Amino acid sequence: MLLSRCLLWLTGTLGALSALSTSGIEDLVKRRLPNHVDNFEFHLLENWTTTVENDAYRVSALENGRILVEGNTLSALSSGLHRYLTDTLHVDIWWFIGSRLDVGLEDLPVLNVPMNGSSIVPWRYHFNTVTFSYTTAFWTWNEWELELDWLALRGVNLPLAWVGYEKILVEIYRELGMTDTEILSFFSGPAYQSWNRFGNIQGSWNGELPMEWIDAQSELQKNITRRMVELGMTPVLPCFTGFVPPAIRRVLPNAMVVNGSSWGALPTQYTNVTFLQPLDPAFTMMQKSFISKQTALYGNITHIYTLDQYNENNPESGDLEYLRSVSHNTWQSLKAADSDAVWMMQGWLFFALSAFWTEERIEAYLGGVGNDKDMLIIDIFSESAPQWQRTKSYFGKPWIWCQLHNFGGNMGLYGQIEDVTVNPIEALADSKSLIGFGLTMEAQEGNEIMYDLLLDQAWSASPIDTETYFHNWVFRRYSGTGEISKEVYTAWGEIRATVYNNTNSSIIAVTKSIFELSPSIRNMLHLQGPDGTHSTIIAYDPADLISV
Repeated sequence: MLLSRCLLWLTGTLGALSALSTSGIEDLVKRRLPNHVDNFEFHLLENWTTTVENDAYRVSALENGRILVEGNTLSALSSGLHRYLTDTLHVDIWWFIGSRLDVGLEDLPVLNVPMNGSSIVPWRYHFNTVTFSYTTAFWTWNEWELELDWLALRGVNLPLAWVGYEKILVEIYRELGMTDTEILSFFSGPAYQSWNRFGNIQGSWNGELPMEWIDAQSELQKNITRRMVELGMTPVLPCFTGFVPPAIRRVLPNAMVVNGSSWGALPTQYTNVTFLQPLDPAFTMMQKSFISKQTALYGNITHIYTLDQYNENNPESGDLEYLRSVSHNTWQSLKAADSDAVWMMQGWLFFALSAFWTEERIEAYLGGVGNDKDMLIIDIFSESAPQWQRTKSYFGKPWIWCQLHNFGGNMGLYGQIEDVTVNPIEALADSKSLIGFGLTMEAQEGNEIMYDLLLDQAWSASPIDTETYFHNWVFRRYSGTGEISKEVYTAWGEIRATVYNNTNSSIIAVTKSIFELSPSIRNMLHLQGPDGTHSTIIAYDPADLISV
């Protein structure tokens, strides 16, 4: 069954991309383990065994004492390296602490028994479109380099890559005859770019986005995508979405355009974004121009494109034929630009606007894409609000089970350990079109163990034993700081059973701190946010933490 999952969507998706080389993994060792560069060998084996259906690795010791990491993909090699570092040296790389891989033993321990591993899904996905505003908006290459090493070692092979998007839009809008003022006044500032890209907002209340920033972000994207490919990842790149500056009516007076719905209670000048209908031939023209320019900038590195048309915006019409024609023409525009194109879409709209998106409307919209393998749905909130069941596994479209967990960069302790271990395994058994697990947090703000847990679950056919997992995670988290006391393990055991074991279905994500709220005379400690996403209700008894 797993082999069929790969062939269903993988065949023809990646095409003939750049030749594989282990140099990217070797360079990772040079960056993070400079004293052990000569202690590792990496072999990429194209013909593994007939029983291996996804990524697989084997770590063993050579007679000369070197550690041999073999795998059938670059992602498998980095996953095998990570397994050796965490299980043998008990070290790791972390979001905020940084790399602690160099605190391990000076002499690598002998590996008497080989380590073997294989993934249960072909794809491990990372990022949410809004993460690029909540977390990475002002990142430099230093932050991105650490992030990409973190992703590679944890087996992520399908990361979203939005950086530098506006550079290409500037070029295609200039070609249409728009002025720089018309173009730049449409863009939003870095911390709000995600919602500009979603078509929720337009403009900025603090001046135009500088071209210097746009150019610098494009250069940064070159580094990001190059490193992703070196580490065996397939970047998911943006494409033309249809959201355009109001000046489209001047340069294309006959264009089929509509104004999107208002969003976030913002003044009209900052929302009601102009949308070029995919039914208009100009949509395909601009799609071809965008993807051509993007390929020229970053290379022919992917065929997977992220495109969300109705993120918290309702379509102009709920008519089934209209919805089907919008998606059909969007799909055809992508295929005209790249014959191997796959349209990736976040499934958030089906939860956030569920009153509009009835089962028949979802089926009509997804049905406009006539070839199932040409679409990929991110089931963005699988741990708390999965949509794959009510949509019959998105009516046969390939999809990825994802943990969202954190909204808006909320700072709190929270987790659903049972939901991110048991539920994805059950989904894998129930849905033939499930092809991956992933992380779609709106912001990377702590609770790192919850994200590690799901990515490791992608390599285990049965639900992970969280008690053992937490113990081992704590061991490597505090490794290099001296002997770890029994009390540390006891404390984390209590945290696992309480903080990270929420079973209250009305509290579905990280708690929002009252310090993030506008002042109010109401009881701010027990607010239930919209759809439960920004609750200030703590899902555990704080006394449990005091006791540990």
